[in-house]
Amino acid sequence: MNRGVILDRDGTLIDVVRDEESGLVSVAFHPSHVRLLPGVIEGLTALSAAGYTLCIASNQPGPAKGQFSAGAVARTNQALLAVLAEHGIQIAAFEVCMHHPDGGLGADSTLVGVCECRKPKPGMLRAALEHTGLSVDATWMVGDSADDVAAARACGMRAALVFPLNRCELCPLRSGPVSQPDLHRPRFDELALALIDADRARS
Repeated sequence: MNRGVILDRDGTLIDVVRDEESGLVSVAFHPSHVRLLPGVIEGLTALSAAGYTLCIASNQPGPAKGQFSAGAVARTNQALLAVLAEHGIQIAAFEVCMHHPDGGLGADSTLVGVCECRKPKPGMLRAALEHTGLSVDATWMVGDSADDVAAARACGMRAALVFPLNRCELCPLRSGPVSQPDLHRPRFDELALALIDADRARS
């Protein structure tokens, strides 16, 4: 069976951007911002070696909020793909939602409004499955938030979370009846190995 993993981007694969002067924290929006989180290369390498097809599904509402352009999103995503390719890691599908229901000052008005792709809705996950031929039963959603788990559940697939011990806001997910992930580990590489082991035990 062709197994797959659909990956969130920010907080799962790459770190957020912190401005030391202003104290502001944002997602990466320039190629120079792409900094892989600990264990990502090791985890993705293990998944690839085990035969998993890798995809990415990322909410990027910055253009709809007027924070940065759609071009900035595209350039940052290309930079991430290039870094991964340097390590021999291929991404079969990269789904991006740049919509936001409310928008913001200076927003791209074409992106403002309710959509079916923005997580926690399952649109991007379904698109990744369609583009790769993966089946729901053989695919995981791996992220770092309740929305990632909810999108997986809405699509009918299993969910796993990168769950750093300092992310206290995620603690309710440990026992939530709906949003609790099937697996969680503090680092991506540890989660990848646990996921592989879970599938081997299941088969």
